[in-house]
Amino acid sequence: MGRRKRGPERKSRRGWIITGATVVVAAGLYAGAAAYLGSQIPANTTVHGINVGALSSDEARTQLERDLSPEAAKDIAVSVGGKDEVLKPADAGLGLDLEQTLEGLTGFDLNPVNLYQKLTGQLHIEPSLSVDETKLRATLEGLAPKVATKTTEGTLAFDGAKPVLTKPVTGVALDIDGAVDTVTDSWFDSAEPLELPATLTEPKTSSATLEKALEETAKPLVADPIKLTDGKSSASLSPKQLASAATFKIADDAVSMSLDSKKLAEAASAGADGFKSTAKEAKIVLSGGKPKIIPSQNGESIDEKGLDALVLAASQDKDRTATVKLATTAPELTTEEAKKLGVKESIVHFSSPYPASDTVRTKNLLAGSKRLNGVIVMPGETFSLEKALGPITVANGYYDSGVVVNGFSSSAVGGGLSQISTQMYNAGFLAGYDDITHKPHSRWFERYPAGREATLWEGQIDMAWKNNTPYAVMIEAWVGGGEVHTRLWSTEYWKVGSKSSGKYNLTDPKTTYNPADGCVAERGGKKGFSIDVTRTRTAADKTLPAETKSWTYQPWNKVICGKKP
Repeated sequence: MGRRKRGPERKSRRGWIITGATVVVAAGLYAGAAAYLGSQIPANTTVHGINVGALSSDEARTQLERDLSPEAAKDIAVSVGGKDEVLKPADAGLGLDLEQTLEGLTGFDLNPVNLYQKLTGQLHIEPSLSVDETKLRATLEGLAPKVATKTTEGTLAFDGAKPVLTKPVTGVALDIDGAVDTVTDSWFDSAEPLELPATLTEPKTSSATLEKALEETAKPLVADPIKLTDGKSSASLSPKQLASAATFKIADDAVSMSLDSKKLAEAASAGADGFKSTAKEAKIVLSGGKPKIIPSQNGESIDEKGLDALVLAASQDKDRTATVKLATTAPELTTEEAKKLGVKESIVHFSSPYPASDTVRTKNLLAGSKRLNGVIVMPGETFSLEKALGPITVANGYYDSGVVVNGFSSSAVGGGLSQISTQMYNAGFLAGYDDITHKPHSRWFERYPAGREATLWEGQIDMAWKNNTPYAVMIEAWVGGGEVHTRLWSTEYWKVGSKSSGKYNLTDPKTTYNPADGCVAERGGKKGFSIDVTRTRTAADKTLPAETKSWTYQPWNKVICGKKP
């Protein structure tokens, strides 16, 4: 028997080997291609318009940091209720998350469809963003006061005769929670400015309500004068007078205008004698050396009752005329009220000698006393000597006489009135009134109590005290018997005690030179010193703390006119 040929079998096995090898090679090539494509971002991929296709993750990150990060770092324009501000992303905790942005764009993948997409497809994505909410909230809380608007109610008032409306303002407050959400969602690539949510608080009274009051009430009141008449007398109230009597009440979306009947009556009285009050006030005068009350008298004047309503009605009427009537009127100060003021007894009498040989100075003392005589200071009122005597001018009856200026003798209009100041200071001191202001002389004059005296210089130094009692006080002032006198008439309220220390810190006089024009030479010789004066005040129901005032007097130096040799 012959042997079988096996050639074809060997050929088949070899074919399988070749085919298997081919498959292995192809698979390897495919896997290599997949691995290569997996190491880079798919072709034609853009992040916010920036092409990162066919780049590795590191290359893409570098490109995005260069091209996209600057845009993310730009200030963010925001608006709240019409107020514009900016947020700085770095401060607000806002930024790009490039790791998250590039996540999944690379990686090994054998899916042929995905591989094909990597080669030929197009992918457009937006960057992933990072938000540090703690920083963002803190930034918005700092922004809130800057963009807040306070709720403001509107006003309606008159400026002269012109009605002026100030519109109300709606309150605006940043909604922090809502703003956090808005910024988180829209801060990157948003339309500018980014509108942040806010809470609005409307004013209680609307602009429409105010406008209506302006047109229907305020403007008609001052459109033209309004005539008041009782058939015999008439007065015309000007728009300015009408406006000065008007006030507006604005509340709960309503506006009402009211008029002051007293002001209207006063304006009418000033414009017509027939409307002026004929009532006479009680008067307190000095008669026979003591206070006397001249009784008050009732009279007639324009009736204030309902006058406001009459004028309001006339402002809406074409004729702009109101018919009024007269009524019995009591004076502002009646006899009974004058009696209650308690001006009935002498509570203080203070006097000091004056140099009668200086006749010009005496004229000033007489002029000052005349102006003070009969002055009444009401309870709680402050008496100012400068106001009572002024203006201290030649035209007002004063003369040029001796004064002390900067420690030197000189002259000025009103010289000698410091003695009136000392009189009034001591009167108030001994009555227990509150010292408002006073200044002792720079040198002591023996005619005054040491440490208990006061000078006066118009425009610079005043003497004032306050009537701190429930009673009025009347001043009586005169010059006579070689002394200047001041008496206060009232009802005694305070028990006053006064105690002076001895003179201390004695200083010797010296020789000084005065080159000024008008220099007055002085022999000097009196020592300077310091002194303390203590006052106590006790009333029926209270005692005030003791008060001590200290003063230092300069010595009376010898003055030589001219420059020091």
